[in-house]
Amino acid sequence: MNRELSINETSNRSGGRDDDDDDRDTGDEAKEGAVEVGNRRPRGRPPGSKNKPKPPIFVTRDSPNALRSHVMEIAGGADVAESVAQFARRRQRGVCVLSGSGSVANVTLRQPAAPGAVVALHGRFEILSLTGAFLPGPAPPGSTGLTVYLAGGQGQVVGGSVVGSLIAAGPVMVIAATFR
Repeated sequence: MNRELSINETSNRSGGRDDDDDDRDTGDEAKEGAVEVGNRRPRGRPPGSKNKPKPPIFVTRDSPNALRSHVMEIAGGADVAESVAQFARRRQRGVCVLSGSGSVANVTLRQPAAPGAVVALHGRFEILSLTGAFLPGPAPPGSTGLTVYLAGGQGQVVGGSVVGSLIAAGPVMVIAATFR
């Protein structure tokens, strides 16, 4: 029998470096005839393990404690503060007044700059800002009330906590949210 033995030699014995040689050893591949000892873990974080932004959580049903928005139109001649307080009592829910627009007359305010100073304003004023909260039932003192900032006819701005009447001079729109 005629057996041929072939040996492939891959090392370059010329000692020179060949830049076009694609058969260079990169160190990543196991060499022929090498024995791997154990499983070594690669260093660093595994791929895809970086902090990724989490998707938003959507609530698909309302809980009984969810805020519910309301748009109230208070007719001219009615007291705005008393109308919102009556709405809170009737629904047995807390009311958070977010915004209001319209004009009011005969306003009684406590000024924030002068403690205890109550000012009664007569005439027509435009609402710039109206915020506050009304709690139903036995609410702690000071947790219920309105704060209003008004613009007068000559451009003066006045504001404070409503302690008396806040009579609507025309239709007043109030945006509010109720909560349990």
